[in-house]
Amino acid sequence: MTAPENPLLLDNQLCFALYSASLLMTKLYKPLLDEIGLTYPQYLAMLALWEEDGVTVSALGARLHLDSGTLTPLLKRLEKAGLLTRERNEEDERQVLVRLTQEGRALKKRAADIPRKIVAATGANLPEIINLRKRLKKLRANLAK
Repeated sequence: MTAPENPLLLDNQLCFALYSASLLMTKLYKPLLDEIGLTYPQYLAMLALWEEDGVTVSALGARLHLDSGTLTPLLKRLEKAGLLTRERNEEDERQVLVRLTQEGRALKKRAADIPRKIVAATGANLPEIINLRKRLKKLRANLAK
């Protein structure tokens, strides 16, 4: 029979394991994203837009789990960089639509190899990555309840 873990040890904290892994993951992305001129949050927004272009700001915020106070300045910087446009929806003036520019769509090709490099750096195989991602999505859904 093993002794129970001490619940107040830093290394026994799930939150710390997630936080420290997230910091290292973001650090790993930085030089790759510097090459294409994006920050990590901008990269996430571009990934979402490459997946579905012409979405509302609110839909994009929901997809990225970001509030408008965080998302709006990020989108303004991407617009200033010429990667997207923001315009009022003609059918509903309350909505702002986000659309990629030609330059924003072209950036996808330059980013195409980033996921492979990240997977390689983890030292995990693809089934392990898929399983971990699935478990983290389940954790996120449980925490969101």
